[in-house]
Amino acid sequence: MEKRLYRSQSNKMIAGVCGGIAEYFNIDPTIVRLLWVFFALMAGGGLIAYIIAAIIIPSKM
Repeated sequence: MEKRLYRSQSNKMIAGVCGGIAEYFNIDPTIVRLLWVFFALMAGGGLIAYIIAAIIIPSKM
């Protein structure tokens, strides 16, 4: 079975990107969200990366 990355429908805060990444790697979505915020504050490109990921990553039907 092939593992695919989708935006989450159940672990969704804004667009489901962090929840989908957490489901893909089988970790807690809160950890992914905290890492995303940390990198957004440190590197500054987190918001743009999130918007791009929300557009590119398909939603799980």
